[in-house]
Amino acid sequence: MDKSVKRVPLYKQIEQYLLDQIRLNNWQPNHKLPSETELAEKFNVSRLTIKKAMQNLMEEGLLYRIQGKGTFLSSNLSGEPIAYSMDYSDSDKQSVAFITPLAKTIRSLHLINGIEEELSKRGYHMIFCKTFNSKQLEKQMIQEVIRKGVSGIIIYPVEGETYNEKILELTINQFPLVIVDRYLQGLDTNYVCADNVQGAYDATNHLIERGHTKIGIISTHSQGTSSIKDRLTGYEKALAEHNIPIEHRLRILHFHVDQVNQIIYNGIISEYIKEELRLFLRQNPDMTAVFAVNSAIGLSVMETAIEIGLRIPEDLSVIFFDDYEYSGYSKIPPTYVNQHEYEIGTESAKLIISVIENPDQERQKVIIPTELVVRKSTANHF
Repeated sequence: MDKSVKRVPLYKQIEQYLLDQIRLNNWQPNHKLPSETELAEKFNVSRLTIKKAMQNLMEEGLLYRIQGKGTFLSSNLSGEPIAYSMDYSDSDKQSVAFITPLAKTIRSLHLINGIEEELSKRGYHMIFCKTFNSKQLEKQMIQEVIRKGVSGIIIYPVEGETYNEKILELTINQFPLVIVDRYLQGLDTNYVCADNVQGAYDATNHLIERGHTKIGIISTHSQGTSSIKDRLTGYEKALAEHNIPIEHRLRILHFHVDQVNQIIYNGIISEYIKEELRLFLRQNPDMTAVFAVNSAIGLSVMETAIEIGLRIPEDLSVIFFDDYEYSGYSKIPPTYVNQHEYEIGTESAKLIISVIENPDQERQKVIIPTELVVRKSTANHF
C-alpha cells in the first residue's frame, strides 16, 4: 500500500469498502450487513471506527438500522438528498418541516401534496425530510431543521416500541409540532390521523355482512404504533358485535415493516414473508377472508394465495387499508379502506399554522373519517 493510501483514515477506507459492495450489487436492498463486531474483526479495527464509517452512510440514506436486529441496505439508492425545500421562491417566507420515514407510494404523494399546497396558500413553504425508517436519522433531521430556523414541524414518526426523545423534548418546550398518521401514547401532542378504529371496523363488518365468520388479520408488529393497534381494535370490535369468537390462530401480528414494504418498493415479496403466509393459509383452510392492515400485506396475501391455488375472491376474500397506484387496472381490483391522505395533509398544515400563530392554544386531536371502497377482492360466503 503506498503512502497516499496509508494517509486515508481507516473509517474512510471502510466506508469506501461498503460503498464498493453496494455499487457492485453484492448487496441488494434491505440486505442485512455484517455486524459491527464482524466488520471490526475483518479490518482489525475498533467497533468505534466501524460505527463512524456506517454513520456517514446512514446520514446519506444508504443504510438504516433496526434496533436489536442490525444494519441494512436502504431500498433507496438514488443518492437523492435527505432534506430539501419544496419552494425557494420567497426567502422571507416562514418554513415548516415535514419529516417522514419514506415517500415512495401514491399515499405518500397525496399526503405531501396536501401539506405543501395548504402551506403555500397560507404563505409558508415546506422543507421535506426523509428518515428512511431510522430513529437516529429522525432525531438528526429534527435537530437539523430546528437549526435551519423552521417555524414548526409536522412529523410522521418512525414505527417502533418507543418514540423519539426529541419529540418529547419539543412537546415539553411547546415547540409548534403536529404528529400525522398516528398518535403517541402517553404524550399529549397535536395530531392528525385517519379514524383507524372505524376503518378497520367497517372493513371487518363488510366481510361479516357477506357471510364470513372465519376472518384472519395480518399485520406488522403494533408496539408503539397507535394506527396498527387501533385497526386491531376495530377488527375485534366488529367480531364482538356479531358474537364471532376471536381466534388467535387466525392472526399474524409480527411482520416487520421494512420486509413487508419490499412488494411496494421493489415489486417482490420477501421470501420469509411468503413462506409464512403459505403456511398460515394452508394451516387454516376454513379461513374464508383476510383483513390486512395495509396494502403491502394485502398484496402479499393475494399473490401468495393465488400461487398455492386459492381463487380470490371465490376461495378467499381480501380487504386492506390503503390503495396503491393503478390498482383499478389490476386483474383483481382490491376492496380497501381509503384514509383520505390529501385531507390528512391539508388538516396537518392548517393545524401547524394555527399552532405557530397561537402557541398557547389547547392541543388538538383531528380524526379524519375513512371510506370503504368496495371492488372485486371480496365476495359473499353464504
